[in-house]
This record gives sequence, C-alpha cells and structure tokens, in this order.
Amino acid sequence: MSVTKQQVLDSLAKIPTPRGVPLTVAKVLSEITANDGKVFFSINVDATEARVWEDIRARAEEAVRAIPGVTTVMVALTAERKPGSAAAPAHNHNHGHSHSHGVKPVASHQPATPADSPMGKQAPIPGIGAIIAVASGKGGVGKSTTALNIALALRDLGLRVGLLDADIYGPSVPRLTGIHEKPALNDDKKMIPIHRFGLPLMSIGFLVAEETPMIWRGPMVMSAIRQMLWDVAWGTLDVLIVDMPPGTGDAQLTLAQQVPLKGAIIVSTPQDLALIDARRGIAMFAKVNVPTLGIVENMSYFQCPECGTRSDIFGHGGARHEAERLGVPFLGEVPLHMSIRVSSDAGTPVVESEPKGDHAEIYRAIGAKIKDGLQIRTSAA
Repeated sequence: MSVTKQQVLDSLAKIPTPRGVPLTVAKVLSEITANDGKVFFSINVDATEARVWEDIRARAEEAVRAIPGVTTVMVALTAERKPGSAAAPAHNHNHGHSHSHGVKPVASHQPATPADSPMGKQAPIPGIGAIIAVASGKGGVGKSTTALNIALALRDLGLRVGLLDADIYGPSVPRLTGIHEKPALNDDKKMIPIHRFGLPLMSIGFLVAEETPMIWRGPMVMSAIRQMLWDVAWGTLDVLIVDMPPGTGDAQLTLAQQVPLKGAIIVSTPQDLALIDARRGIAMFAKVNVPTLGIVENMSYFQCPECGTRSDIFGHGGARHEAERLGVPFLGEVPLHMSIRVSSDAGTPVVESEPKGDHAEIYRAIGAKIKDGLQIRTSAA
C-alpha cells in the first residue's frame, strides 16, 4: 500500500503543539518525503524550545507509524540556536530503540557552544577497533569505488572489515555491491548489516529507493549518521571504513565529534581543481584532530586496453606532489580503466571479481600502506 504525503499531513494535523495550533500549521515542518512506505521529515524549532518539543516529535513519529503501509519512519527534531539567543539546556542523546523497521527516531541536535569541546562527545563503538573515513573534497572522483575496494583489500590482508556508506545524499554502495534487499532488525532492535564479499555493509540506500532524492537538512544528516554508527549490529571488526559524502560539511564534523577516528583517507584526481578541494579536506580533518592516513590518486592515468599506450588525461602526479608538500603519506595511483568501471556498475568490485588482476594488486598495495599506518599509530598510542 502506497503512503502519500497527504496521509502524513492528515495524521500530523491531529497533534497539538505548545504554540496552541496543530503541528501542520505551527510552521515547524520541513518538506515531507513519503516513498515506498518510508517517511522522512524534520521538526525545526529554536534550541531554547527543544526540550518541550521532544514529546511532539515522539508523538509525530508514533502517529505516522500508525498509518497503514508505513514501514520506516524518521522524524528528526532539529534545534538550532538563533543569533544572539542563549544556549539551550544540555540534552543527552538517547540511544533508545524504536519499533519501526529501519532508521529509528532521534533526539534533538544542538550545536556545541564555543566553550564546549566537540571531541568530548566521542565514544568508541564496542567491538570496532578502528574507524577510518574515506573522503574527498569534491564529488566525481571515484571515492565510493575506492572505499569499497580498499575495504576488500584490507579483508584480503587478514583484517575483519566493515563498510558504512555515509554518503546519504548519493549512496553508491547498493549499486556497487548489487544489494537490493533491506536490513532486518535483531532482538535489540538494531539493524543487522547486509553481508556481501565477506564484509558487513550498511547504507541509507538500503532503506530508500535508488531514485528517491535525498533532500535533508544538516541536522537530519547528522542524525542519520549517528544512527548508522550506533544502531547497527556491527559485531567485532578490526576496521570500519566510512564512505563520506564529498565536501567538508556537517557529515564530516559529526563523524569526528561522535567517534574517535583513527584517520582519514583522501581521494583525489590529479586535476588541479580536485587537488584544491582535497587540500580543504585535509585541513578540515586536521582542525578536528583527525590525522590523514594518506592520499589516493584515482583516475591517475588511462592505459589503452588495445595498444597499452598511457595517457595522462587529468595530468599526472598532482596528488603525489600535494602529499609531499603537505607532509602526508601518498598511498598510490589507481588508473582510469574500463574493467574497474564495468565491475563497479555490475556490483562486483574489481578486487573481488579479478582478485589476481593488476588493479586488485594496486588496491591491496594501498591497503597494505593503510594497515601499516594504523599499526604505527596504534603502537604510538
């Protein structure tokens, strides 16, 4: 049964608010996404009102979940401080469980005041030895393909590895792995990651249709990432690879604030524009005390499959020179090659589909450098 936006609005219209009017006319609702039984929206209030509105958020989620045909509900309470307003009282994040299938409701998000230390909120996820972010300053550089093949390379090197697709604006892991199923819930109401290629995988793309536009406000982005970190039964892992959205925004800051990252891997092409954005990514992680484990130069060169001629389409060596200039490790060059693209589109990444091929060896060499870097940092710690 298809759920419509009007059905959601009708259910929310029955909920009174502290402003003396129904929720639908209180001017606090974001755009409502209702697709294939999944409903997402946020309630946007000032931070000084957050505590009062948390009950309204819970009632809204309960009302929407009661609509026939609804399978997943995500209602975020976004509490933003207006310029010049006093800080809102502290509100602890509640990791309580929802009975809706998939992503669970969230507590209000309040930005830290300048006197706060964002890193003070960090807490390790039980069972996970190290969390690594794979990031890029801009989109279109092959970050997700790189993240998945690095995860498989680390698997081949004997590590227990998981992959979290945190790129909620454009999740790629479902296509890259050929997964079309939805995660189930365990007895603790945590999502069970989907296993493929020996990796536990989680992506917001497992919960929404591929063509569904992800038009979410910043606080909803942060809420979703928190839940995919904490409300997933990851089990025991040596490394959790997190495929980040491109850029340097809320998602990257949230990850650095929520969990102690062992480091970040920056993916770039040799092109000057991509390197400028990669530089911003490295600087952003440095500001939140996350070390850069290295730079990967993707689409480094094109080698003709017919004649073997090498062409530096985007220039060459830019990422290596940038790594040397910034004093961070250079992890390796991945060529622009048809087999990498074809295997990715087919849901069979090249490290898995051609394990003895040249490209798999390139990714494993990159993985070996990452593994060594982790061991060095762990020993130093």
